[in-house]
Amino acid sequence: MSALEAGLDEVRSAPVREGTLQLIARRPATEEREILEEAELDVDSGLVGDMWSYRPSQRTGAPNLETQVTLMSARAAALVSGGNDPEGWAQAGDQLYVDLDLSEANLPPGTRIEIGTAVLEVTEEPHLGCGKFVKRFGVDAMKLVNSEVGRGLRLRGMNTRVVVQGTVRTGDTLRVVPVAT
Repeated sequence: MSALEAGLDEVRSAPVREGTLQLIARRPATEEREILEEAELDVDSGLVGDMWSYRPSQRTGAPNLETQVTLMSARAAALVSGGNDPEGWAQAGDQLYVDLDLSEANLPPGTRIEIGTAVLEVTEEPHLGCGKFVKRFGVDAMKLVNSEVGRGLRLRGMNTRVVVQGTVRTGDTLRVVPVAT
């Protein structure tokens, strides 16, 4: 746990307003990952070809629009997976791995993020570690991402929905569009 906690400063030093899309991972089926250089984000189906569009939510019985596309900090993924190998990051099960401050303070619900020609909106639905996360990264990683600090930093990632469909590519710049007040 101390090694994981020691890496939090690196996660906290992520860019705040503009970041980079580091990895795209499509999940065509349970336990399968496809690393892509380019993907389409669609307002109805999320990341095109990803199992989200046909996997029912336990809560609603249908795909949950609040969890359409998940983003995880590439820095947090490297921390829990023990390195900078994107194949290891993809085991977390998220679709987009980004170098951007995903904290609740930086990206409250309603914030929009431009990536490539697409726009995502941060939803209120929390994204927490589960049994699969423990199997892949261990109990300490799960405790850290689900801790008060971990939830505030969104170490496990965050849920978004597609509000403008478009194409995203590895290396694209992410731009934060603040919530209108």
